[in-house]
Order: sequence, then structure tokens, then C-alpha cells
Amino acid sequence: MSEGVLGKSDIVFDAALLQNETEAMKREWLVTNGIGGYSSATLANANTRRYHALLVAALKPPVGRCVLLSKLEETLVVKRGDREERFELSANLYPGTTHPTGYRWLEEWRMLPAPSWTWRVDEGIKIGKQVWMPRGHNAVYVAYSVSEAPADVEMRLELVPLLAWRDYHSEMAATSSTPLAIWCETNRCLRLRLPQIEGITEAPVPLHLRLCRRDGQPYEAASFSANACWYYRFLHPREQERGLDFCEDLFSPGVFTLPISSDQPLVVEGGIEPLDLPTPAESLDAVGEEQQLLLTQCLDADAFEARLVLATRDFLVEPPEGRATVIAGYHWFTDWGRDTMIALPGLCLTTGKVPFARAILRSFAQFVDQGMIPNRFPDVGSQPEYNTVDASLWFILAVWRVHKTGQESAFLEELWPALQAIIEGYRKGTRYNIHVDTRDHLLYAGVERVQLTWMDAKVGDYVVTPRIGKPVEINALWYNALRCVADIARSMGKTIDAQRYDEEAERAREGFQGRFARGDGLGLYDVLDTPPHGEPDGAIRPNQIFALSLPFPLFSASHPTAQAILRTVQSQLLTPFGLRTLAPDDPHYAPRYEGDVWHRDTAYHQGTAWPWLLGAFAEAVWKVTGSREEARRALLPLSTQMEVYGVGSLPEIYDGSEPQRPNGCIAQAWSVAEVLRVLRELRSEGEKERS
Repeated sequence: MSEGVLGKSDIVFDAALLQNETEAMKREWLVTNGIGGYSSATLANANTRRYHALLVAALKPPVGRCVLLSKLEETLVVKRGDREERFELSANLYPGTTHPTGYRWLEEWRMLPAPSWTWRVDEGIKIGKQVWMPRGHNAVYVAYSVSEAPADVEMRLELVPLLAWRDYHSEMAATSSTPLAIWCETNRCLRLRLPQIEGITEAPVPLHLRLCRRDGQPYEAASFSANACWYYRFLHPREQERGLDFCEDLFSPGVFTLPISSDQPLVVEGGIEPLDLPTPAESLDAVGEEQQLLLTQCLDADAFEARLVLATRDFLVEPPEGRATVIAGYHWFTDWGRDTMIALPGLCLTTGKVPFARAILRSFAQFVDQGMIPNRFPDVGSQPEYNTVDASLWFILAVWRVHKTGQESAFLEELWPALQAIIEGYRKGTRYNIHVDTRDHLLYAGVERVQLTWMDAKVGDYVVTPRIGKPVEINALWYNALRCVADIARSMGKTIDAQRYDEEAERAREGFQGRFARGDGLGLYDVLDTPPHGEPDGAIRPNQIFALSLPFPLFSASHPTAQAILRTVQSQLLTPFGLRTLAPDDPHYAPRYEGDVWHRDTAYHQGTAWPWLLGAFAEAVWKVTGSREEARRALLPLSTQMEVYGVGSLPEIYDGSEPQRPNGCIAQAWSVAEVLRVLRELRSEGEKERS
């Protein structure tokens, strides 16, 4: 792999941006450990969310996330003769002030192979920092090195670890119950016993902070001075914007002092015991090798596609004693059945990770119950939640897409009972009044106070978009699921089953075409047979696009209804960064996703734009117009967005109206996956035509 391929994927910021507090604070970096844990903050090194920390460990992988090592307060002391100067490199937000403001010395930030900062604190003095996590471990490495220094100066770093022991959805408050801390001089390791974390652990949490070299050997010049104290009132403005608690206190056990020079790079290793960690150098090499391997999947791709490929690694998790799955989004989502199945093709099949895809599908197949796969595995507790009508249908499509990558007879035989259970469960009827209506062969779903479709916002008992009845994308998915299972049955030699499912699919298609098409030229109704009087829901929403984009479209490209769907979505819902969830002229349209929980959740699917839907839109454009270039143009505006919010990834949502601010999760699995999947399909088709 050439450096050029890696280089074109990198994201680099210079002093002009980094020394601008507003710009540096609004951009966030993320590294992950492959088991649900992560490290994240802003480019300015300030924590602006409760979810920011150097070590957020998944204590019950992939869930049970807890903030343990919030940050390191960093001070570089430069001694020239008898004179000492102190340069505080950190940044913190407190009510009414920012202190310190170490970002004003930042010269460069670089994303690959791991987030790296360079400070120029004085003429001829440059110091760097790099943060990464070893795959499969609840641990983090923070490395420091001097890249420039005059021969006549002596330098030392003073590092103050700031600790928390809390669930990552909460804020830390000072308490009399503080950690036990023991400094081990021999291996330069501070061993801590953090108090147990309510709702997560039943015993103290063993954390260690070790000072070492890149080869893992102790950093012998390191010393530790105990000085237990609390730091108060750290401000988290992103939580304040969300109407949540936004201040916390952090505990420090003392100060590490470390002489540092150009020939003495050092690493702070923080992790949960017991650990059998690779050396820092081995771990960083492994990160780079994984990135290089991923990039072999897109040697001819542009920087946008290459960055999307690299972003996929953050979402795929495989705990050593858990299930292979997908983290739906960082920072606060865990694994959701719907998100996993939608994202799986883009995350796995475009990156050559077909075995991982099969592992995920096998793991979810074990949880099929009454024809349904789980919607969510909670952070606390082990009982999965089944409140979704579409996750099982997306599961079938994911199995079919894996099947189309090559004949996997053993895999299909293994999953065949789950596929049948879903189809039969839905046909006969299952939870939440999910059943096929024998009159039109369409799928009905819904009961009061339960949200079943992807538009699932709920505040207390209030379901914002209940969509009870026959939702349009659910029935497009039902038709596609029947076609997919029929195709799989044929490949397995089950001709009778294949014929039966094909016949049922044809009946569903006839019912769909006969009932969903509107007479006003605006495409399709969003929901049929809505309570209490069975009237169709005429709201203009993006869900109708799936009637064209899925593998088995419900209308031919030349059909007038296909033209009407595309025209309506393009004219009323398309934005540069996603499809709006409601047309702006609707009286319920919410142009901004902002404010407290009520205001955010009631705007979530009432106008907010979602990038993941652009994948389906671009696919529909391609299928209806035949133009790959037009389809690709719909996705390209997102290429600029990988540098403005969650650096190196795509966000969950945008405001529906201009200016379209990114919001929600800084890195969302299906945003990355769907855009990547369609970009790859468009490029592959172009290559086929040229050959």
C-alpha cells in the first residue's frame, strides 16, 4: 500500500483552524476499541459532552459503557538556565470562561493513523501527542514526543489525571467515596480502585495508569506525587444545548512528572485490569495495518470513498465473549437490530468482511422470537426489546445480500429456519398487531403508544409519528423480503417454497400498486388504513423512496408512479446532506433539531434531514433515470461533512432548513454505510460498463 493512498484519506487541520476556539471546539475526534469502548473529545482537547473522555470502557461489552479516565491535564515546563516557563497545553470549559487555552499553541492536527496534535509553544520547541486504543481491550494509549527543541533547554511534562466512575449517560459529582491509589515505583504504574458504578458494576473497578516507552518498558524517569483533590464545575455545553445536566466534577489522585526530550518519547497507558496488552508500538502498528488493509478495498477510489471505508471500522464490534454486532452511533447508541441490518451491507460487504457479516447475522438469528429480531439490546439488563416491525425484514435483505456475494450453502441452511420463522410469523400475525391483511395482502402493524417503524421518536407515552396501519416502506420491505426468501429457496433447491413465496410476493405487489399510489401526482401515501377511520396518511415523507430503491422495485422505471415518487422526493425533501423527514409546507414541519428532549424528539422525524436516506435516494435516481452521475451527485455534498463535526465520519442528522447544522451522533453507522454502499455500487457498475 502506497503512502499516497493513506495520505489522500487523511484529514489535516492547521493553526488557523485549531487556534480558533469556536472551530476547534465544534470538531470532535473518535477512536474505538472494537468491543464498544472509545476515546473522544474536541480538537481543542476540551470535553464539551458528558460522553467525552480518554477512556470510555465497555465493562459489559459491547454495552456497560463508563467514563473512567476523563482527561489528562498537560503542562509543559521549559527550563533555560535558571528560568522556567510553564505552557499549559490543555483546555477546559468552566462557567463563563475557558481555562487553560492550550489550543492557542496548536500548529497541526492529523487524523491518521491515530489522532495527533502538534503544539509549537516557543521558537524551536514543538511537542506532539497521539491517542489510540488497542483492539479488543478497554485501554487507551496517550503518547507524547518532542519533535523540536534547542540543545540548551530541559523540559518536563506534568500530567494530572482526571478521573470519573460513572455511566456515560450521567455527570460526575464530587463525593466522599474516592479511589484507592497505589504508586508502584518498579514499573511506574499507578493502580487505582475506582468505586463501583451504580447500575453497571457490583465491585470496585481496577484501573491502572502506567508510564512507559513505546516498547512497553517502564519510563524510569517518571515520578508521581500524591495530591488527592477534586476539580469542580467542568462545563459541557453540548449537554446544555440538549436541555440536560451539563456540569461535572472530576477527581485527581495526584501529578505525574516526566522529563521529556527528543530521544525520550513516552506513553501513558490507561486500562482496566487484568490486561494482557500489546506494547504501544505494536498496538499502533496494528492500527495502521488495519487501515492499510481496509484501503486495499478502494485503491481506485477518491478521498471521500476511502474515508468512508476507514470510518466503517468504528462500528463493527466483536467482544471476546459476546455477539458480533454493529454500534449504531457514537457516542450514545449501542447495537440496534434495525440499524445493524441496514448498515451491515455497507460496513461489511463493501470492505471484504463477508465472514463478519455472517457472524452478525448468525448472532441475531439466535434471538428470533415470534418471527422478530430484537430492536435493541439495552445498556443495563440483558433482555432484548422487540419493538420494531422492520428490523426482521431488513435482516432478510441483509442475508440475501450476503448470499449474492457467493454461494454459502452451509450459511443459508443454518439461517433458513430464521428466515421462515420471520415470514410465517408476519403472515400469521405476531406482536403489536403485525399481520398480513388477507384482503390486500399488505402488512399491517401498530398498537397505541408503541413506535414500530424507523420513525420511532417517543417522549414518555407520546409517540411522535405512530404510523399505525400499513406504512409504505414496511410494505416495500415485505415485498422485497418475500422475493429475497424465494430467491434463496431456489438456490437451495427448495422449489416449492420458492414458488409459494413468489406467489405471495406477487399478491403483495398487486395490493401495493393498487392502494399506495396517490391520485394527486405526489407519489405514494405514507401510511394506509390509519386509525380510527382507516384514512390514508398523505404527509409527504421520504419513506416512499424505498419502493424504488430496494433490490426488487415495486414500479418499473418508466411507470408514471415511479416518476412521481422521484419528482416529489426530489422537489420537497432533498437537501444537500439528507432527505427531510417531512415536507416544509406541512404544518407539523420542524426546521430545527434543537432544545430540550421534548423539542428535539418532536423534531426528530418531523423535518430533520437524515444522511442515510441519501443512499436510497441515489439508488432510486440511478434505477429510474439510468444516470450514475446524477445519482452520485446526490451523495457528493456529504464529502465536505467529514471535516466539520465528527472528523472522519458522517453524522446522524442535520437540520431540515438552512443553515443545515450537523447534529445528533457525530458518527452514525447507517449514514456511513448507506452512502458507501451506493457509491461502491455506482462505481462497480461503471467499471463493468467500461470493461
